[in-house]
This record gives sequence, structure tokens and C-alpha cells, in this order.
Amino acid sequence: MEDLTFNNYLIAFLLTLFAGLSTSIGAILAFFSKEKNYTILSLGMGFSAGVMIYVSFVEIMVKSKDSFSQVFSNPITGELTALFCFFLGIGISALIDRLIPEDVNPHETKSDKDLQELKDDNKNSVLKNSTLKRTGLFTALAIGIHNFPEGFATFISSLENITIGLPIALAIAIHNIPEGMAVSLPIYHATGDKKQAFWYATLSGLAEPIGAILGFFILLPIMGEATLGITFGIVAGVMIYISFDELLPAARIYGNAHTTILGLVLGMFIMSLSLVIFKLI
Repeated sequence: MEDLTFNNYLIAFLLTLFAGLSTSIGAILAFFSKEKNYTILSLGMGFSAGVMIYVSFVEIMVKSKDSFSQVFSNPITGELTALFCFFLGIGISALIDRLIPEDVNPHETKSDKDLQELKDDNKNSVLKNSTLKRTGLFTALAIGIHNFPEGFATFISSLENITIGLPIALAIAIHNIPEGMAVSLPIYHATGDKKQAFWYATLSGLAEPIGAILGFFILLPIMGEATLGITFGIVAGVMIYISFDELLPAARIYGNAHTTILGLVLGMFIMSLSLVIFKLI
């Protein structure tokens, strides 16, 4: 990451902010989610998975190995270290999932049945309203925790290469939409207040740019080839975990096997094409 200007940092931060604030889009969609057809959402989540899987293995892991090759004279040692960091990223994501209760975990996807249950007309019970609001608030907290590493991954990828960072930011943004729905629906149907539901969903997404800022300032003083190798390896692991644990299962729930694979292949195709075009410029 040499010769970076203020504009580079600004663009990377704005892309991370855009990805995080897409929870607001989910909040708005939740207010109008009356139909059982979530095909576009299924395609979008499959697309996000395709982008992140492709770029993780083809670009980001390669960068991790290249960085470690500058640190270790033995190439095997460098490759093994990159692989360790990759699986460490998966382990960190899995640990976060493990520590968050299943009923408020944003990776536990809301099916159409779940969404309709939240919209049940029987909302007069104070106990039910209290439970719904608690679910929404804890889901917002859970999403905030998840968004810290995602924000850092988006920021670092955008800083390294805008051609990689832009589709990753888009992929993260798409995958944040249902998370915004998961926060806003229970709060809205417990309180009847759309503004409150919207702002809680928005605040949960702000954890993403905050994670980018904190991660950056922690690593900035020690930034070097070893740090870059570790960072890229972990980032690749985090994105692979998100893709296989959340995006692909969610794409199947919101759509079917065909919409999922179509979105997946389309995401890989667009990502690969953008990388080739960038190299030709």
C-alpha cells in the first residue's frame, strides 16, 4: 500500500460507509414486505457470495501469500502462514457467531414465514410487544458486532485496489439488506414507530465504518509486509465464512437452488471480468 493519498482513504471509507448504511435499505423494505416473492433478494445474495468467494481465493489470498513471500525466504513457510491466517479469519467469524444467541443472530435468516409471523395482527399483548422490541434491539447489537470485521475487510480491500473494493462493498451492501430487515421488523411491530425502527437498523450498520476506522488506526503504526499478509489472510477467511454460512443459505431460503446458482455464477463472472478489464487499462 504505497503512495496512498487522502483521496484513497476517503474513497475506501465512503465505500465502507455505503456498505454499512445499506441496513437502512433493509429497514425501508421491511415496512412494505407483503409479498412472498424475494427472488431479487435471492439473486442479490447469491451474487454477493459469488463476488466474495471469487475475489477471496483469486486475489486476496494471493496478496497474502505475496506479502509473506517478502517476509520468509522459504515460500512454503509463507504459504502455510497465509493459510493459517485464512483459517484464523474463519475461526474468528465462527466464534462471533457462537457467542451470539441464535434467536437474535443476524446469520439466522428470516424466512417469509418468519416475516409474516412478525406482522401478525395480534400485537396487542404488552408481553409480545416487549419481546419483539427486545429481539430487535439485541439483533441490532449482534449485527453491530458482526459488522466490525466486515467493515475492516471492505476498507482494506478498497484501499488496496478500488477494482476489488467496489464489488466487495456492493456485495457487503446487498448482504446487509436482510440484516436491516431483521432489526427493523420486530421494533416496528412492537412500537408502531417506523422512525425508531429505521434508526436502530441504521445505527447497527454504522458499526461497519467504525470497525474500519478502529482497525486501520490499530494497524497503521505497524503496517508492513507481515501485517498486510496477516490482514489479507484474515479478510479472505472472514468473507468466505460470510458467503458459506450466511449468504448461500439465505439465498436458498429467499429463492431456490436455481436463483442461488445464477446469482453465484453472475457474481463470479462480473468480478472476474472487472479484474481483467482493470489489468488491461
